[in-house]
Amino acid sequence: MTTTPLRAAPPAHPSGAEPPAPGIGRALLFLMSAATGLAVAGNYLAHPLLERVSGALGAAPAAAALIVTAAQAGYGAGLLLVVPLADIVERRRLACALLAAAAAGLAASAAAPSLPVLLATTAATAFASAAAQVLVGTGAGMAAPRDRGRVVAAMMSGLLTGVLAARVASGALAEAGGWTAPYWAAAALLAAAAAALRLAMPRSHPPVPAGGRPGYPALLASTLGLMAAEPVLRRRAGMAALSAAGYMGLWTGLALLLGGPAYGWSTTAIGLFGLLAAAGPVAVQVAGRLADRGHVRGVTAAGAAAVAGAWAVLAGAAGALPLLVAGLLLADVGQQLVLNSSQNVLYALRPEVRNRMNSVFMTAFFAGGALGAALAGSLWGAWGWNGVVALGAASALGVAVLWAVDRWR
Repeated sequence: MTTTPLRAAPPAHPSGAEPPAPGIGRALLFLMSAATGLAVAGNYLAHPLLERVSGALGAAPAAAALIVTAAQAGYGAGLLLVVPLADIVERRRLACALLAAAAAGLAASAAAPSLPVLLATTAATAFASAAAQVLVGTGAGMAAPRDRGRVVAAMMSGLLTGVLAARVASGALAEAGGWTAPYWAAAALLAAAAAALRLAMPRSHPPVPAGGRPGYPALLASTLGLMAAEPVLRRRAGMAALSAAGYMGLWTGLALLLGGPAYGWSTTAIGLFGLLAAAGPVAVQVAGRLADRGHVRGVTAAGAAAVAGAWAVLAGAAGALPLLVAGLLLADVGQQLVLNSSQNVLYALRPEVRNRMNSVFMTAFFAGGALGAALAGSLWGAWGWNGVVALGAASALGVAVLWAVDRWR
């Protein structure tokens, strides 16, 4: 296989403008995409395991659902506090250090003796797994402008494949070796990915603004200030947060529904149900190519429509497996179309603050996911599946409203 040579960006760029991007080779893109997927995979290992973890650690199922919340909240904190560093420090070193820390966190989760400890190690691992978005932003900067949509789509496909593989493999490994087996396996794979990237990925220095690089406090202040300064970022972040709230609420509700008395599925079966999310990486690839052709707003519209349609189907799906399948497919595709199209809009706005912009956007996305997972657990305890559907319908309505405002503006 031949690859396009890749040079690191020069360490200084007095104008603050993004240096010309020479492109990224296929082999390196594959490795970075795989590392991105492994980075986030650990945040989703618990999805098919909630019933088993609750039994092993002596916790109620609703309490075990907080593992999902801890992962989303930890990842959101990492996005806000760590990803902006990629605008001022060398990115290969940052990404590899975070990947190694996430591997250590997964090993600590496997050894957790109680649910509170597992919640803490899950949050710490998720914080370090923000390396995924450092890699996505770095890949976007390495890509030639005409290929940026395709490269971002490839990186996000790697991320989504990691999520999908985590759900499927986690259930099967837990069936064979107990609930800790997926965590030990993921820790080993992530450590290997960190070592491979350290050897294969070239150094990537951010451009230096005319006034010099800001210190960390100023960096965080400017990151938060972007939300006030960029109305497009506010609208796109709002759409991402609402779609994530419904989507993570759906997965939390599904784990409790399928593992509970109504279905009584094993962790392997629940994990295999996650294969339906394979539609997500396909949708992202299509969205990336359409974005490169100038159809990014149409992609967002299609995503908002799919999200709304998903919850209309899921409203009557508690005891109907075909409707659960159809609703999950629609929700997965819709959520990924909204996410990918929004990233392509934001990456094109201001290259010198690309990582900070992505930090705000993805923090909103995962904060929405954390809130959705927590609310779904509570609503399940009060109203069962109907409570989860009410949460999803409200989130879909919010996405549609923000899309209409964005189109009007």
